[in-house]
Amino acid sequence: MIQKIKSFGLDGIDGYIVDVEVDVGRGLPSFTLVGLPDTSVKESKERCISAIKNSDYRFPVGKIVINLAPADMRKEGAIYDMAIAVGILAASEDEVTSSSVCLADFAFIGELGLDGEVRRVNGVLPILLSAVKLGIKKVIVPLANAEEASFVEGVEVWGAENLTQVIDFLRGEETSLKKIEQNSFASVAHEQNELRINDVDMKFIKGQYIAKRALEIAAAGGHNILLIGPPGSGKTMLAKCLPTIMPDLTVAESFETTIIHSISGALDNGLIVKRPFRSPHHTASRIALVGGGSRAMPGEISLAHNGVLFLDELPEYPRSSLEVLRQPLEDNCITVGRAHATVEYPASFTLIASMNPCPCGHFGSRTQKCSCGGAARHNYLRKLSGPLMDRIDLHIEADGVTYGDLSSTVNEEPSRDVKTRVEAARALQRTRFGNKSVHCNAKMTQAMVKKFCVLDAAGEQVLRSAFEKLQLSARAYSRILKVARTIADLDNSTDIKAEHVTEAVGYRSLDRKYTV
Repeated sequence: MIQKIKSFGLDGIDGYIVDVEVDVGRGLPSFTLVGLPDTSVKESKERCISAIKNSDYRFPVGKIVINLAPADMRKEGAIYDMAIAVGILAASEDEVTSSSVCLADFAFIGELGLDGEVRRVNGVLPILLSAVKLGIKKVIVPLANAEEASFVEGVEVWGAENLTQVIDFLRGEETSLKKIEQNSFASVAHEQNELRINDVDMKFIKGQYIAKRALEIAAAGGHNILLIGPPGSGKTMLAKCLPTIMPDLTVAESFETTIIHSISGALDNGLIVKRPFRSPHHTASRIALVGGGSRAMPGEISLAHNGVLFLDELPEYPRSSLEVLRQPLEDNCITVGRAHATVEYPASFTLIASMNPCPCGHFGSRTQKCSCGGAARHNYLRKLSGPLMDRIDLHIEADGVTYGDLSSTVNEEPSRDVKTRVEAARALQRTRFGNKSVHCNAKMTQAMVKKFCVLDAAGEQVLRSAFEKLQLSARAYSRILKVARTIADLDNSTDIKAEHVTEAVGYRSLDRKYTV
């Protein structure tokens, strides 16, 4: 007897229907699984056999053939276990469903333990969102994924703890299978904001007024920023404060971010409502940064989508790892190509990097003497290419703070107040760009730059002088205009004035000082 059960696979951040076709017939006992399965899918045979037997159901004796269609799409993971087990029981002529339940209406997602336990799987949120688009109305998922699944509207979802609950539910019997109630983004965002502990805040940073001003500009316009300074000057603390002054995630951004974390297995539970802050170690490989592996999984730049990617000690990263950032910094996405899959992941993040100016860390310091020679500085900085530095809008020297700064009792401005100005500037940008996909100045296209970044004669003169004196590239010219537009927005100015251009140029004055 042949039975067809619906499940889902993942192609990047999109789900697609997988028809689990089970044929249980006469013949010598065998178990064949086809449809381009990977090793973990092939191993479902042993998990399903044990789960069925240990749940006190009869495992059929005969020739069992299971096909995962479409056969040209590679199937990965243990996500099909529940569908395979249900299909085997249904195809073996057992009464799996009651007259009021149609198996064709359901999709099944979940890994099985040997005792029949239904275990958590990755990617439930993107799968359910795709199920809504594809017209699937009823889905059974692991109960451990219930919170993640509760935010999807337009589909009925049940959470299962074990295989027995699923079969009893399909038979119409009394069962503890739980229908997952709808949750809302607003309630979760409010709850997490109430629980948030402000152990990282701009008010704890003494001095560094230029760096804090640059952080405000970076948050307001979505600009990339590089902090250069001696050890202990507060670069890392400044970087960690950036998410605290960025606008709150919108509902759409929250779902985009949660989908990526769900696919990668980095999602603890529920919905992500705070902007992610990713800080990979400088030993991270290219694949760790951009994504890849045998399953073409998302990397750090995608996990930082809609948030912050912090690269501490920038020159310590392998140059090959840094150079792979150039394309996603421009395109806001990354295409990961592997032998079995080519997947495009979003990667719209704000890059904040920090570095010492030399190996000893004191080159150019007002208070410390550098002990490095020219060759040592050259070797230290040669990993930073001109094209990469071109893509960083703000280059800031964060020199060491004085004792007077640290011992001052003056209250520094808290992140909450800075965030208010940032959100006002972002509101101006949303109004300016309308319903376009661009939401901040840093992501403007060249056509938008030409339209929204018009300079007066004084501003043109300032930019022309800087372009010639600093020997800037065409990309640096465009990015200065975008930064000037953001500074004007923070001043609530419709026009970009000469002082806005002057400040924007000041943040590029290190463009050639620290590249080789």
